[in-house]
Amino acid sequence: MTDKERKSHKDWFDRQAAKSLAQQISAIDKAFDNKQFVRMCCKGLDALEFNARVKQFAQAMRECLPEHYPLAAKTLQQSLPAALPDCESVTDGWLQWPVGQFVADHGLPHFDESMQLMVDLTQRFSSEYAVRPFVQQRADETFDFLYSQLSSQSPHIRRWCSEGCRTRLPWGAKLTELITDPSPVIPILDALKDDPELYVRKSVANNINDLSKDHPAMVIELCRSWSKSSNPDRDWVIKQGLRTLIKDGDKQALKLIGYSKPSGVDAKLKLSKKKIAIGEALTIQATLHNSSHKKQQLLVDYIVHYQAKNNAAVRQKVFKWKTIELKAGEKLQADKKHAMKRTSVRALYPGKHKVELQLNGEIVARQAFELDE
Repeated sequence: MTDKERKSHKDWFDRQAAKSLAQQISAIDKAFDNKQFVRMCCKGLDALEFNARVKQFAQAMRECLPEHYPLAAKTLQQSLPAALPDCESVTDGWLQWPVGQFVADHGLPHFDESMQLMVDLTQRFSSEYAVRPFVQQRADETFDFLYSQLSSQSPHIRRWCSEGCRTRLPWGAKLTELITDPSPVIPILDALKDDPELYVRKSVANNINDLSKDHPAMVIELCRSWSKSSNPDRDWVIKQGLRTLIKDGDKQALKLIGYSKPSGVDAKLKLSKKKIAIGEALTIQATLHNSSHKKQQLLVDYIVHYQAKNNAAVRQKVFKWKTIELKAGEKLQADKKHAMKRTSVRALYPGKHKVELQLNGEIVARQAFELDE
């Protein structure tokens, strides 16, 4: 286990990280004040969470680098470590995170210098957050530049073209303009859908999944057009890109990946208890019998309907279970334990709850149970 892995997330950026960055930059800029930089990075550091620490490191760069942004950007560009040798060790470049924040915070008036710095940075760590202010405020220029990089020899740069314009990138602000009109993103996805690098195709799939939450019909039509001349890698991108729609039981999305409405499948659902306490587990048992004369491809999910606070609207969550092929006349029984525990992302309240069994997006059985304190 590395020192980074032993630390909490926010503590990646500590005094030692500040010293390492100071040494990296001062190797290029002999006038760079290492002591002042470390002092500014570490001011009140213990009280700061991760994002605030990254911003403070980036602001220390702004104060200690040359005031002229193009010269400061050139210094940072020359100070970067060697490009990553593959796509499996991206987080090894985590120390460069404040460089991207520096670009995001100060680079907008200097488009060309910022783009070149991001191109170099994304080959060491990532520039997906740094480019987002440019997507928001200088969209036409930014997309023209991203389009020009789609044939880059570097998979890191190609991935950046997709990842930086994801509308709902985790940890990033929503790109509301692209949520309204995602058309500038489509040429990027279309160009990268068959990329030879899985690392890039994963970003395409995640980008599609983001778009599906606001434009499901558009995404389904896009994936349908791709499926007309498909291959295993593209099939994977389509399935991953449609995963939220698939989980929600969208019939068109399910049809695209080969799942139609089940026919001649008898389904029963049984719960281990009719009443359990918060903190206990419920065993869900599904019995499926294919009474038809043809085999059935089944995507089996279950949905839990949670009682909300003060008897407000019930919340529901779809849980993936399994994918099976049921031969003609075959019968199958499957059990699944589901813990009814309070977590940081899910509050639980006493009252009536419900479990539904879903096959290929169709609700085929349901049972209720009572949850007590």
